[in-house]
This record gives sequence, structure tokens and C-alpha cells, in this order.
Amino acid sequence: MNFELTSEQKEIRELAMKFARNEMMPKAGEFDEKAQMPMDILKQAWELGLVNTCIPAEYGGAGFTTIDSMIITEALAYGCLGMNTSIMANDLALLPIVIGGSDEQKKKFLTPFTEDYKIAAFCLTEPGYGSDAAGIKTTIKEDGDHYLLNGNKMWITNAGYADLFVVYATIDPAKKHKGITALVIDAKAEGIELGEKENKMGHRCSDTRAVTFSNVKVPKENILGGVGEGWKIAMATLNHSRPMVASSAVGGAQCAMDHAVKYSSERNQFGVPLSRHQAIQMIIADMGIEIEAARLLVQKAAWHIDNGTPNPELSSYSKAKAADMFMKVATDAVQVYGGYGYSKEYPVEKLMRDAKLIQIYEGTSQIQRLVIAKEIFTRS
Repeated sequence: MNFELTSEQKEIRELAMKFARNEMMPKAGEFDEKAQMPMDILKQAWELGLVNTCIPAEYGGAGFTTIDSMIITEALAYGCLGMNTSIMANDLALLPIVIGGSDEQKKKFLTPFTEDYKIAAFCLTEPGYGSDAAGIKTTIKEDGDHYLLNGNKMWITNAGYADLFVVYATIDPAKKHKGITALVIDAKAEGIELGEKENKMGHRCSDTRAVTFSNVKVPKENILGGVGEGWKIAMATLNHSRPMVASSAVGGAQCAMDHAVKYSSERNQFGVPLSRHQAIQMIIADMGIEIEAARLLVQKAAWHIDNGTPNPELSSYSKAKAADMFMKVATDAVQVYGGYGYSKEYPVEKLMRDAKLIQIYEGTSQIQRLVIAKEIFTRS
């Protein structure tokens, strides 16, 4: 085992952290307050090669490994969780094409994202089906040389700005997961209606909306992997994306801890800095322990993906651990700040709001535990 980053990975981390500190952090509060997507900043990230990290080199991407992607995600999340969510959503939407697309589909759908800044959205969740993704009701029906897509999707990140949707629909709801099919759609196609931007607790600068599809024509060549193969593609996608979300939690938690360390070193109580009080030292020490444990789980899950042995159990370990850890670290950071931590003038208030979503999207912390338990009992 070698936990040392390569010289190239260190350069990637330095580049991403510099961008996070200099471009994202100074504007994070402003865009959070306005609930506005920071297009200029996101485009700058794309110009630096920090967006669409999943695209292979043969289709114009940087050829990053999964570990490289985790390094970038942790750094960008350190700068702003909301902005990072918009960036991660592109990878989440493009991963099914990388995993399940043909060579022709990859050239057609991935290459344009390397030539200009474009935005993608992953459409799986529905108003009545979140954790129970196999129960989705959005349908596709064959109609000549194309399919007709009908249904509703909910909580779709990037929906209002997307150029491309990857949508999961079913040929027959009674078939459950066996009927689910993944397809690629031009986000400007006729029959697509967007809902109002959601007014969220955290990640406020990312765009989240409902999407309605009404007799949207989908060319047959836009089906990924074949009819009924969507569930396998979705699960393989989540095996890749859950460690990425976990790494964003690590980045956010590291940011919260760093703020707490700085504040406790400067704030005096009872004649000495807060950092001299053992109660505060215990809180900070626990933050460090938990962050490092989560980071190592992320790295292990990413290593397995890079070595061709993706592991659903490890992906869920990393997601569950990092999400719950971030919520605890952010809450404790607010506690270290005391009354000031409850004020929007200080950064830890936003981090606490942002942390909650990581326990919910990409599979709740409870769903991760169901996945883990299934893996454990299957091999017992």
C-alpha cells in the first residue's frame, strides 16, 4: 500500500485548491444568499480542466483516474459545496454514457463537453420515487423509429441550465428494475417543461428543479446499453459517483475544521484562546480523526474503481461515513463559534446547511446502510 500522491496529483490538488480559495470561497456567501448559479466561476473551472473529470482521454477528456477526480472534488467542495454540486452533477450525468455508451455514442455525446462549456443533468428521482428508484413511473414507448418519453422527474440538479439530460425511464412499471432504460436527450427538445427553481436550505447556488416530459421524441440510437439495461448502468454509475459525493463531504468538513481551528485560536475566553481549553481541543481532535477516516475510505473505494474492481459496499461505506461525519463536524464547528456560528456573517453556518444534503442525495445514509447490510449478508 502506498498512500503518497504522485507529483501530478499534488499539482492537480494545488491547482484545484488555489481555484477554490481564490475564486470560489470569496463569492460563496454571495451566490448562496442570491441562490444564483455562478456561471462565470463554473466556466473558469471548466477552462482549468476541473469539470467533466470522468471523460476518457480518447474522447477529449483529461484522462483522470478516479482518485484524481476525488482529489479535485474534495478541493472544490472546500471552496463551496453548492458550486461543487453543479460541477459534480455533470460527471453524474456523463458517467452513464462513459459506462454504458457505445463508442459512437461516446463520441457524439461526450466530445462536445470537452470542446465548449456545457451542462448536463442526471434524471432518476421522481416526485414519488427517490430511494425506491426501481419503482419509477416515467415511461418510454416505441413509436416507429423513435421512442416517446412521458413522466416527471424531481430534484434534478442543473436542470434549468442543462444542454443534455440522461433520463431513466421504464418500458413497463410492472417490470421494476428489469424494465428500466437509460437514454440521452437534448435538453431543449420539444415536450420538456421545467419547474420553478427550488428554494433550498443549502447548496443554494446550484440549480434544482422538477422536469416534465410530454411525448418527447427520443431517437432509438440514444438508448444506452439497450432497452432494460438502465438499472445496471444506474447502479454502476452510483458505485462511481458515491465516493465522489463522499469526497465532497470530506472537503466541506475539512473547511469547517479549518475555520474552527482558526477561530478558536483567535477568540479569547477566560483570559486564554479557546484553543487552550481542553473541551475545545477534544472537539477539534475528533474532527481530525473523523475526516481522515472518511478520506481513507474514499481513497480505498476510488482505488478499487481504478483497478477494475468497483465495490458497492466500499462505495456505500465511504458515502455513509463521510456524509454523517460532515454533518457532525459542521455542527461542532458552529458550536465552537458559539453565537457567531449561528450568524450568516460567519462561514460555518452555511457549511452546516450544506452538510445536510450530503446525507440525502445520491442515496440517503439509511439507503447506504441497506446496501452495506445486503452485501454483508449475501457473503455470509
